Amino acid sequence: MTPSVQARHTLRAAHAIHLVDLVKRWDVSGDMLLAGTGIRHDTIADPQARLTVPMMVPLLERARRLTDEPALGLHIGLNTRPTLYGHLGFAVMSASTIREAIEISLRYGRIVTTALSVRFRADKRVAALIFDEHADFGSARDIALMTTLVAFWQVSRCLTGRDLTTSTLEFAMPEPSYARKLEMAGVRARFNRPVNQLTFDARSLDMPYTMPDPIAAKLAREQCQRELDAIGMGAGLTDRVRALIAKPEGGIRGLDEVATAMNRSGRTLKRQLQAHGVSFSALRDGELHARAMVLLRTHDLSLAEVAARLGYSSVTSFERAFHRWTGITPAQCRRRETNGAAPQA
Repeated sequence: MTPSVQARHTLRAAHAIHLVDLVKRWDVSGDMLLAGTGIRHDTIADPQARLTVPMMVPLLERARRLTDEPALGLHIGLNTRPTLYGHLGFAVMSASTIREAIEISLRYGRIVTTALSVRFRADKRVAALIFDEHADFGSARDIALMTTLVAFWQVSRCLTGRDLTTSTLEFAMPEPSYARKLEMAGVRARFNRPVNQLTFDARSLDMPYTMPDPIAAKLAREQCQRELDAIGMGAGLTDRVRALIAKPEGGIRGLDEVATAMNRSGRTLKRQLQAHGVSFSALRDGELHARAMVLLRTHDLSLAEVAARLGYSSVTSFERAFHRWTGITPAQCRRRETNGAAPQA
């Protein structure tokens, strides 16, 4: 990934402010942390200011070195509260259920960062928040991923007063030396997985939040939209299409269904996507692949049931598509999952 691409991805300065406050527990002052990073106190005085990934990486690396805490990302995530995310946090806090909070996070998450994005998948049994990486955090990658996934898990605990049922954090990275610390903190984690995701029992989606407030939620959402518009990050065409391909209740929409939902013809949508350098079939395959990986982890589902839930007329059709995506069959993928090995991309 080139430096110019890296610099386009940003995070809110609130993350740096949070880090400055957190490292004080290790007797590391703000001046010590910022020294030599190119970031000054006035740079992060405004929580809504934007920091590029190349600015944030040295800060994370220096924080880990000064604290001598390998599991720094775990600590950042566990100490994250919804208010860190500003208006987005207040919108989430005011939601009535986990499902509504997820919808808010998906729509406005780019306020917080463009370096990572979130997709949501669910069937009747398993729900998953999938985190896609768009920037290279280098040696601080594990900190960024650990912070993000643990923070989502922690915020849900804070706002419901209990754990997500059967929740598991899965990381597309090798198991770190500090993995044992996650278990001690009550975090169930797996490594060397094909994607970064938080999975949990789909029945938790309707778990009520402790402070629902429809009026506050509406006001917070309006402010979130203003923030998106202010930084030129209204939902792009491919994002909107990707969000519409997967049905909330399960299943996948075709080109004409998505086009109708966007008030245009299938031919027009296809042409607009081509102008953005992407095809509808590629976006649809991406959604099918991600959803297949979630369903294959539900071992009491047969391959025929997985194929049917994905809309394939036969197991053979599903196997052919899956092999095109991954180079292996669904059965091989399931065996590798069982044996703890990551399927090949």
